[in-house]
Amino acid sequence: MKRLITIRNVEGGGGGGSDDALKNLNLSSDLETHSYSEKKNTNLPLMRLMGFFLVSFMLFSVLFSLSLVLRDPPSDAVLEASQTTTATTVFQQQGVNNIPSDSVEEPIDKLIGGLLTDGFDERSCLSRYQSAKYHKGLSAKPSSYLISRLRKYETLHKQCGPYTESYNKTVNELRSGQFSESSPCKYVVWISFSGLGNRILTLASAFLYALLTDRVLLVDPGKDMVDLFCEPFPEVSWFLPSDFPLKGQFHDFNQKSEKCYGKILKNNSVASSASPPSFLYLHLVHDYDDEDKLFFCDEQQNFLKKVPWLLVKTDNYFAPSLFLMPSFEKELNDLFPNKETIFHFLGRYLLHPTNNVWGLVVRYYQSYLANANERVGIQIRVFDTEPGPFQHVLDQILACTLKENLLPDVNRDEDIVSPSETPKSKAVLMTSLNAGYFEKVRDMYWEYPTVTGEVVGIYQPSHEEHQQSEKQMHNQKAWAEMYLLSLSDVLVTSSWSTFGYVAQGLGGLKPWILYKPENRTAPNPACRRAMSMEPCFHAPPFWDCRAKRGIDTGELVPHVRHCEDMSWGLKLVDRDNFD
Repeated sequence: MKRLITIRNVEGGGGGGSDDALKNLNLSSDLETHSYSEKKNTNLPLMRLMGFFLVSFMLFSVLFSLSLVLRDPPSDAVLEASQTTTATTVFQQQGVNNIPSDSVEEPIDKLIGGLLTDGFDERSCLSRYQSAKYHKGLSAKPSSYLISRLRKYETLHKQCGPYTESYNKTVNELRSGQFSESSPCKYVVWISFSGLGNRILTLASAFLYALLTDRVLLVDPGKDMVDLFCEPFPEVSWFLPSDFPLKGQFHDFNQKSEKCYGKILKNNSVASSASPPSFLYLHLVHDYDDEDKLFFCDEQQNFLKKVPWLLVKTDNYFAPSLFLMPSFEKELNDLFPNKETIFHFLGRYLLHPTNNVWGLVVRYYQSYLANANERVGIQIRVFDTEPGPFQHVLDQILACTLKENLLPDVNRDEDIVSPSETPKSKAVLMTSLNAGYFEKVRDMYWEYPTVTGEVVGIYQPSHEEHQQSEKQMHNQKAWAEMYLLSLSDVLVTSSWSTFGYVAQGLGGLKPWILYKPENRTAPNPACRRAMSMEPCFHAPPFWDCRAKRGIDTGELVPHVRHCEDMSWGLKLVDRDNFD
């Protein structure tokens, strides 16, 4: 209807213009006829004929031009669409970390700095290449050596992955208990264990270990890994086949298992072994003992590198302790000149949400977060037996976000009329098992105006009340929420929470960490800024492998420090960010 109205407007203006043109043409014709009448009579018919053709040609040109205008006029709708596109472009350029759109003609680095390789079927895993539209980009440039090692690993995985000739050969040797030391393929098998946040962090740790030792990483699918994560390597799967000979024993592997490396060391049976076993179980769970922790000593790595199959169960992000091992030092320095980018790079390389999970991410982002000038993520994890919500936790959240100017304060005394121009907006994404904190913060910004005039929207995708690690949809929502948090411009996380670690690492964010409350009292100060975006290793060894004595491993090298939220934990930091 709007287009019809604008056409009539153009026709009105165009119609008047065409009438004037016709009058001018008639006047021109009269003048030409008058001048010709003064010439010789013998030329009059010829001159009249030429004048007729000239007038006809001019009239045809005018009518042709009018037909073009009337057929495709520059209507108001087109002008408004153009203005809207311009406004959207300006809004996106002024906003923080907005999604690039078709209106902003900037190339999207879908291979994210060369971490990813091209050639996948994009429809099978939409997030692999689409994620570049949503993330603000990598926090640093990957080293050329890391990129070359990833390509080299992909070649190795293609050669040795499930059901390849080499894989079938080593599996047959595993069944027989005898193996050829000349085999080009050795493996580290990651056993699905613990909550989703822990699993994501340990996957990155296991892959890093595989890179350092030229092993192929195979992933136990567990109950839901296939539903959560796309294949990261081209052509050959990273999921361990269901007919793997030892798969039925995974659940029962523990420190008492005969093939547990810690138990073997405790019994001093390594030296007496004539040849390495066909497989070993590595128990790197938080309850591991001193012998299990010897995994992080070079002396033990010299033995382990001979074993074709290493099966790992862990709930720890153990990458920091790999940086304390002299045998890995040079390789790690070449791979990661910036030490706080390990999970950031490996996570973006490995961890791509499946299409189902990606749908949850995109729909929520576009519905609630995309158009804000700034996005603030607040991740709340309360380690308490009661469900809450707790007033001291709410007080702590507000104390942190208001003091650090992450959120504007409200005026409880008087209404403030918003300025006539469009106010700036903040979208706050809160994640918690409990809806109480979201409701109270939402109501605060609904009932009172902000002192800055900003518009603040509060959103929470789900509130599952309690953790349900074995429930498929629960974990899909959890993975989607971690990813949504990683798309924030600024982030607030809870102490000790691997959920928050995943979000900060994927997003390349240094969060404000809420201190763990004691005696149900809000800490003062409420939070502090993280030294780096790296996750914390919650249960590191405190052992000097050379001196054979205990030592503070957080004081050995400048790039491995104790965590902000767990004094005995270890995390990687960059030299430029030391306190």
